[in-house]
Amino acid sequence: MAHQRKLGRTADQRKALLRNQVTNLIWNGRIVTTEAKAKEVRSMAEKMITLAIRECDNNVTVTKQTHNDKGQMVTLEVTNDAPSKLHARRMVMAYLYDIKEARKVEDGKRETRAEYKERTHDVKHPVVEKLFREIGPKYKARNAEKKTAGGYTRIIKMGPRRGDAAEMVMLELVD
Repeated sequence: MAHQRKLGRTADQRKALLRNQVTNLIWNGRIVTTEAKAKEVRSMAEKMITLAIRECDNNVTVTKQTHNDKGQMVTLEVTNDAPSKLHARRMVMAYLYDIKEARKVEDGKRETRAEYKERTHDVKHPVVEKLFREIGPKYKARNAEKKTAGGYTRIIKMGPRRGDAAEMVMLELVD
């Protein structure tokens, strides 16, 4: 009794393939793949989204007192992740790959490395940030309306692939 599809690959190849496809599904919102791969990817993607939904609003506000540049005492309110959200974030980071944002191309001119670093310096893991800041709250509101969990993805059949006639599907996040 197998717990997952083997997909005709060794274990390390299969894990890498699924991690890559789940990462691309979360980042792009949809992927085109074979039906067997899509069913495996759907399982992992729904687990990641469920984790983000549970922890997306779990923040702690901390008050800190520091000295400013003039030597005066200043009180700051800082919002941090709660320990459970931090743990969830680290679990997601351990599974998903880190995607580098594509460089902007305007008028046939690519941005320089310095411009790219300046634009992206504060976002370490853009896929994880998107999952916790955009996708988690969106589906949390959706679950409150329909009063059920799950069902964050849909599979649309596209017909057989030319060449080997494998059934191709589009796997996408539900709006």
